[in-house]
Amino acid sequence: MNRVKSNLMLLLAALIWGCAFVAQSVGMDYVGPITFNCLRSLIGSAALLPLLFWMDRHHPHEERTAEEKKKVYRGGVVCGIILCIASLFQQYGIQYTSVGKAGFITALYVVLVPILGLFIGKKAKPAVWGCALLAAVGMYFLSVNGAFALSTGDFLVFICAILFACHILAVDHYSFLRDGIRLSCIQFFTAGILCLIPMLVIEKPTMQVILAAAGPILYAGVLSSGAGYTLQILGQQDADPAVASLILSLESVFAALAGWLILHETLSSRELFGCCLVFAAIIIAQLPSYKKPVER
Repeated sequence: MNRVKSNLMLLLAALIWGCAFVAQSVGMDYVGPITFNCLRSLIGSAALLPLLFWMDRHHPHEERTAEEKKKVYRGGVVCGIILCIASLFQQYGIQYTSVGKAGFITALYVVLVPILGLFIGKKAKPAVWGCALLAAVGMYFLSVNGAFALSTGDFLVFICAILFACHILAVDHYSFLRDGIRLSCIQFFTAGILCLIPMLVIEKPTMQVILAAAGPILYAGVLSSGAGYTLQILGQQDADPAVASLILSLESVFAALAGWLILHETLSSRELFGCCLVFAAIIIAQLPSYKKPVER
């Protein structure tokens, strides 16, 4: 696979994830946040099963020890728990903010990942601290009103961004297992099961409302969870990590565009300025550091 195809796959993944914010917003007109996340997670897990079976049959992994297999399942469960909580914060937050703002605030995970990595011994390049400050200023213009208060939705989505940063670090911790699709399938299944009982006890959805929200749920499950993650894995095989992260962060731009085109949402000039600052921070955080060659 050449570099152009890899970048196109990553771009398509970003497009799918960006439009998923619209699906999540529309889906909330019919079902509650727990129901939406439960169904999308279980569907996402099921969507990956055929690919998993095909890979096991045509591209079998090297024989793994029992301990290695346990680590894959353990990693899937850990990542699934974090993903479940992060998705719920995001889904609740989308009820109280726009799709465009939710997309940009969620994309802060790109800046938060290297910062949180310091707590587990992963050093961040100096430019990251400037990016964090720039992103904070952007968040102010994007989300803080005249009374100097974050809206409920903005705050919930920002918590979601922190949790997604933790999720990325958790996935990185288990990446040495080289079984990403299986780990993803397990994490979606875990997230869905965790939401199942609360869905039945708290929200008690009927089949009628589930069918009414079938379109958004299927999009979020099959495309956003299943296809998006698979495209990310395939695309990153031949892509520079910095370039890959930058392309994937375009989901925030696609979220704003999708909200404008599909939901007819608008952003004020102040909010647009905040979006530009946040997106600039995301871009700068992903640029590789320049190192002066050593003279011989």
